[in-house]
Amino acid sequence: MEIIWYLDRGAALVAYPALYLAVLTGILYTARSFGPLYRLSRRIHIEVSVFAMLMTLLHGVLGVLDTWFIVSGSAPQPAYSTTYLLAGVVVGVGALQVLVVAVLGFLDAQRFDRPWGPRVVHAFAYGGFAFATIHAVAIGTDVAGLIRPVFAPAIAFLGYVLLLRLLVASGQLSTPATAKQ
Repeated sequence: MEIIWYLDRGAALVAYPALYLAVLTGILYTARSFGPLYRLSRRIHIEVSVFAMLMTLLHGVLGVLDTWFIVSGSAPQPAYSTTYLLAGVVVGVGALQVLVVAVLGFLDAQRFDRPWGPRVVHAFAYGGFAFATIHAVAIGTDVAGLIRPVFAPAIAFLGYVLLLRLLVASGQLSTPATAKQ
């Protein structure tokens, strides 16, 4: 049963950075003002997003299996309470559901003709990422030492890039590329 835990943690430690990159490249995907980062994002966003979703799905399946082993008594109880474990699982399942809805919306061939166009799909993806962040911070006990030095600045950077993109898109901020026009 220990192998399931290691596989689950490994999948999580790959899935979260992949989700982060999917969100970052998604923010930059339509932001021409970011120059080379815009072009790079156009080349890799979909592939990174698919990889992130597959790793998240793998982590979800392994996480449910690992939780089942713990609750059934087949695996040892973690260092924290079962209530805390189950709360983390609920948040994780919420993240997975929101991300799956986003992916299913993206895969719909007629998505542009339906109410769940790209904005709705990406809103679900952002929601799933927010849930995944809460889940990672709450349950990621083996990475607790990285929360302040890594998670907080990384999330702040993502917020900064999103805010910068929104300000440029709204015309409230000009970039060298838009100032020349």
